[in-house]
Amino acid sequence: MTALPVLPAEPSRDCPLCPRLHDFIAAWRLREPTWFNAPVPTFLPPEGDPSVRFLVVGLAPGLRGANRTGRPFTGDYAGDLLYSTLIRFGFARGQFLARPDDGLELVGTAITNAVRCVPPENKPVGAEIATCRTFLVPTLQRFPNLEAVLTLGAIAHQSTVRALGGRVAAFPFKHGTAAPIGGLTLFSSYHCSRYNTNTGVLTEAMFVQVFEAVRRHLDQGNESRLTGRA
Repeated sequence: MTALPVLPAEPSRDCPLCPRLHDFIAAWRLREPTWFNAPVPTFLPPEGDPSVRFLVVGLAPGLRGANRTGRPFTGDYAGDLLYSTLIRFGFARGQFLARPDDGLELVGTAITNAVRCVPPENKPVGAEIATCRTFLVPTLQRFPNLEAVLTLGAIAHQSTVRALGGRVAAFPFKHGTAAPIGGLTLFSSYHCSRYNTNTGVLTEAMFVQVFEAVRRHLDQGNESRLTGRA
């Protein structure tokens, strides 16, 4: 039997799979040649893939955020809330200054997006979400010690469920939930966008509660492993 090819976890800089997104980025390369303007790669901890126990999955890069800087959630309001919360719960260290050279490091955590390229008006279409799952699936598989995944928003949640082989109907999106799927625990939160926080859909307290649950889950996993070795 011929072995199936191993799919890459990261698209090429000039990934052509979604023509609308490819053309949108090409136009912005001409308009802002100093910006990153390419599929935004997964942000990893310095210790590498084996150290990752927790993965955060967002929707897509923001035009003047990650599309400009080349690092997920860096350069817009959503990153301010996300990274301050990651630091608070020990999932990141250093100071977040909203630029990729600020020295901030992730701790046992990785951050990616369900759609790697910036979409017009921050709205990817269904075909683009499905196509980019080509990269989300191997991203979920690249971390041998992954235990928890947090999805930010309904689109990221649904695409992650599908990437893990589940049915969306069996794992409906709801803020603050946690469910076992594919050997992992899937946590869900409203996206930490300025719109959601300004309208009260998501408060900082609500966001913190989700991270408290993730931290507790991972700490219990550590305790169980230590007890098992005793």
